[in-house]
Amino acid sequence: MFAQVHFPEILPPQDLDGYLENGWFRMGQTIFTTNFLNFKDQFYSAIWLRVILDEYSEDKTQQKLFRQNADFRTEIGPALITSEKELLYEKYRKSVAFEPSTSLQNLLMGKVATTSVFNTVEINLYDKDVLIAVGFFDPGATSAMGITSVYDPDYKKYSLGKYLIYLKINYCKQLNLRYFYPGYFVPGYSFFDYKLSIGKPALEFLRLRSRQWLKIGDFAQDDIPLAVMQQKLAVLKELLLPCGIECRVYKYDFFDANLVQSLAGAELFDFPVFLGNSKASHELVAPIVVYDVRDGQYHFLKCFSVWAPPPQENRTEFYSEHVLKTEEYLFSSEKVEEMAAILNTVWNDRNATSL
Repeated sequence: MFAQVHFPEILPPQDLDGYLENGWFRMGQTIFTTNFLNFKDQFYSAIWLRVILDEYSEDKTQQKLFRQNADFRTEIGPALITSEKELLYEKYRKSVAFEPSTSLQNLLMGKVATTSVFNTVEINLYDKDVLIAVGFFDPGATSAMGITSVYDPDYKKYSLGKYLIYLKINYCKQLNLRYFYPGYFVPGYSFFDYKLSIGKPALEFLRLRSRQWLKIGDFAQDDIPLAVMQQKLAVLKELLLPCGIECRVYKYDFFDANLVQSLAGAELFDFPVFLGNSKASHELVAPIVVYDVRDGQYHFLKCFSVWAPPPQENRTEFYSEHVLKTEEYLFSSEKVEEMAAILNTVWNDRNATSL
C-alpha cells in the first residue's frame, strides 16, 4: 500500500527503528506512511529522508548558526507539554503559511490519547529566561525521528528551526545512534527543501521503486513516483487516440483514505492518478488503468465502490464520485503497446463501461 497507518499500544525502540527504515513516521500517537500528498488540489510525491550520523560532520551553516546563537540557553530532557509551550506554539502557528495542528497537545498526542507510546525528547531554547523555541524528536534503539520544531516568529532571523535540527542531530550522535530521520521532502514544493541542505554528504532518500536508501546526490527525475505515473499514463493515452478512444488522466481524490482511522486496514485503492475512459459515466465504476512504479508495470483494474460521497463541484481532472477498492487485476504488462492493444479491444466494445 502507498498509504497506511498503525495505532500501536506499545512501541519498543527496535520496532520504531523498523518503521523508520521503511519510510514510516509519527502522527500524534499513530505511525503512518504515505508516498503522495495533496496541497490545495495539487498532488506531489513525498520522498523520505535520513541522515547517516557516522558520516555526518558540521557544515558551514551549522558553524555559523552555533556562533550566532551561542548566547541562547539550551535545555534537553523528556518532553512535557506546558502552557508556556502552547503559547509559543500558538504564536508560531499564526505566523506560518500552511495549516498546522491546532495545538501542541494535538500534534504530539492526538485528540484522545493521554499517554505516549513514544519516548519523546525536547530541546528548549531560551533568550535569558524567555522560551523562544522548542524542538521534539523520538529516539529509538539505533535511530531517531525529528518530529517538529517551533519558534517565536520575532526570532525568525536566527533560523531557529534549522538550528534545532542541528542540535537534535548532535544529541543523537552523542547517543551513538546510526540514523536521524527528518521526515520527507516534496519535489516541486519548496517549503520542505531546507531539509536537503542539512548534512547533505550524509543524506539519503528512500527510493520507492526499489525500497533502497540511496545518497541524495543520486536522486533523479525518475525517483519522483507521481511524475513517472503521470508520464507513463500520458504515453498510453496518446497511443489510444488513433484508436478513437478518448481517455483522461484523473487525480483520485481519496488516494489517502487509508490514513483515516475508521478506514485503517481496509486496503482501499490508493493510487493518486489513473487513466479512465472519458466516455464512461462516473456513476458507474468502470475499469481503469494505473502505472505502478514499484513493479514497473501498467495494470488494468476492476474496482468496486466502498462509498459514494455527496456530489462535489465539477472538477474535470478529479475523480471523486466513489471511494474505490480494487476487486481484480484484469491485465498487467510492462509494455505500453500491449496495454494499448487490450484497451483497444475492451474500451471499443459497446459494453466497455460495465465490463
